[in-house]
Amino acid sequence: MPALRLAALNIDGVLLNDTFSPVIHHFIVSRGGTYTAELERSIFSQPQHIAGRLLADAVGGDLTGEEALAAYFEERAEYVDRHPVTITPGTRDLLLRLRGAGLRTVCYGGLGKEHFDRHLGQYADLFDGPGYVCTNDIRPGLKEITEDVFGLRPDQALFVDDVARVADTARELGTAFVGHPSTFVHSHQRALMRELGVRHVISGLDALDDDLLHRIDQEMSANTFWSPDPSTAVQGSRA
Repeated sequence: MPALRLAALNIDGVLLNDTFSPVIHHFIVSRGGTYTAELERSIFSQPQHIAGRLLADAVGGDLTGEEALAAYFEERAEYVDRHPVTITPGTRDLLLRLRGAGLRTVCYGGLGKEHFDRHLGQYADLFDGPGYVCTNDIRPGLKEITEDVFGLRPDQALFVDDVARVADTARELGTAFVGHPSTFVHSHQRALMRELGVRHVISGLDALDDDLLHRIDQEMSANTFWSPDPSTAVQGSRA
């Protein structure tokens, strides 16, 4: 593939099921807060210390950021006990497809590498470089992963993520982006991606097939991937 050299895949919400949105929503509404698209936009894909402060603010500020973060992770642990972390259907096939297209692959996310090792370790040999990059301190981390880790230009990378904030940064950098928004009933990410003019939004990993990869590569080569005006972008939502 002439333009793309790297595919970077978010871990939670893309390669693993979304175990964050439901907990964040419950954390806020169960404490009397109002869950809005703007609040979700501000919290998602933030470093943990910032997310903790925003969670505390969202529920009235009786908690410190550290206390809110600790309470959140405690609630998430309870949630995961009831709703275990699972690998997204089509993960292995997608990794093989990306490698077959000549792309190097890497996984990234806000939790430590032990999270990757525990849930995706069986596929570790299908990833390149460090395999997994923790982005908590560099969020969203697109520039750092592309340039610092792999020595590539931003326009040589494709990021697949469930959060619109990442798409916003991809747009600024001229990086290819495919959205895989959460199906959680209260999630605003699909609508936020639409507002940003994300062209390619998928509901399942099988939709990121050879045809779509080729189309993305062509759009990146022709510098037409991102429309100058998000409102004029042609949306392509695929199952």
